[in-house]
Amino acid sequence: MPTEQPLASSDTGDTSDTVDSGEREATVGRTGWSVLRPLVRRLHFYAGVLVAPFLLVTAATGLLYAGSFQAEKMIYAHELRVPAGERTLPLSQQVAGARKAHPEGTVGAVRPAPQPGDTTRVLLADVPGVPADHQLAVFVDPHTGSVRGALETYGATGALPLRTWLDDLHRNLHLGENGRLYSELAASWLWVVAGGGLALWIGRKRTHRKLRALTLPDRTGTGRRRTLSWHGAVGVWAAVGLMFLSATGLTWSTYTGANIDSFRRSLGQATPTVSTAVAGDHAHHGDSGGMAGMPDMPGMGGPEGGSSGGSASADVGIDKVFRAARAEGLSHPVEIDLPTDRGTAYVVKQVQRSWPEKQDAVAVDPSTGEVTDVSRFSDYPVLAKLSRYGIDLHTGTLFGIVNQLALAALALALIFLIVWGYRMWWQRRPTRDRPLSFGRPVRRGAWRQVPLPVLIPLALVVGMVGWAVPLLGISLVAFLVVDIVLGVIARRRVPAPVD
Repeated sequence: MPTEQPLASSDTGDTSDTVDSGEREATVGRTGWSVLRPLVRRLHFYAGVLVAPFLLVTAATGLLYAGSFQAEKMIYAHELRVPAGERTLPLSQQVAGARKAHPEGTVGAVRPAPQPGDTTRVLLADVPGVPADHQLAVFVDPHTGSVRGALETYGATGALPLRTWLDDLHRNLHLGENGRLYSELAASWLWVVAGGGLALWIGRKRTHRKLRALTLPDRTGTGRRRTLSWHGAVGVWAAVGLMFLSATGLTWSTYTGANIDSFRRSLGQATPTVSTAVAGDHAHHGDSGGMAGMPDMPGMGGPEGGSSGGSASADVGIDKVFRAARAEGLSHPVEIDLPTDRGTAYVVKQVQRSWPEKQDAVAVDPSTGEVTDVSRFSDYPVLAKLSRYGIDLHTGTLFGIVNQLALAALALALIFLIVWGYRMWWQRRPTRDRPLSFGRPVRRGAWRQVPLPVLIPLALVVGMVGWAVPLLGISLVAFLVVDIVLGVIARRRVPAPVD
């Protein structure tokens, strides 16, 4: 956000674009924060002015998304909830009911009702009119087999149309892959803006160095001083959360996310997956063509959900697969992914993203019903676990309503910080000669105050960060080019001295 200017009289007068010789002499022998502060102020100012619009859109859409979980439960209550019954039908019968009502596409997965009163979701893929990365969820009453409705769903959390629409708005403004650049740019700069602002606020000189002055606004101030007080105090409370949102948001961004994924793989910290390969004679089970609505689709034959024949194409059925997974300790909620090709297994995976996380998975041979591979969340590498926790915190699922309220509070804080930042910029304007102009930017030349032993390592670190976070590096170079051009223009406008 646009940076604050120190309120001391020595800092509020000259706002020229150059650093005079007196200032250069004054910086000789200075080290640490005193020489870095002007550079951080200038970076914070430009990042606030130029990147804040992207951050504002991200915050506003994130605020809407945080409320989508509760709205989803109310809007789609008919599809999601049913009266609890005493008897639950076998999954194969529930799938049969869904296929009778919706024979289009293929059955890709099934999510059994996790709690009494919940519906079972039969997820159909390759449905005409449904995007390739979405599925059609058919909601089935697990007690009666009746179909309650069908809705498009997206992602591992099973987002329904409202949350999916808001998720796309937050991620890419409904502009597809190119639109994701906006959110990645915002996430790339958020930690820089938040961290820089926090350092400026903590390092600011005060008459009374008290914790209250850092964490609570000064209500006795007026004008820009009052705005700055609110901007700084709220920023202190929100800074850590904003930096966390930046870091976790970057983990699944287009370019930085790819770098993070490559880094994790190089360390052997990738998220494990179960092997779906079926060895030997078991590779001859029936293909997935039966999933297109044919009577002999996997999980639909015989009283136990198995095939009625004894040939090599036999499939034990979805009911036996589910029981095999339960025997391995996989409790609700789970998703059962059906075989996608010859020689592949069923995959049963836990899909609980709330605390405690349930992410175990097993592969089940469709011909024998035996478990062929197991993945336990407790065995995940450290970085894989942290990534899972971070993403689920970012999306508001890890701690449920408390998590969503915290996200809403951070989004509101960011919106107010941006508004206050622009207000301070406006309040710094010269009110007499240019009443409709904004305040002047922080003066140029701050980098020349930094000693070489500090400047060189700092430049190297910035270069490495710019390489790891490409949109940050590219935009920073763009800022520098624009700043240099504006500096050249400003110097040419200065009249030459008269002899």
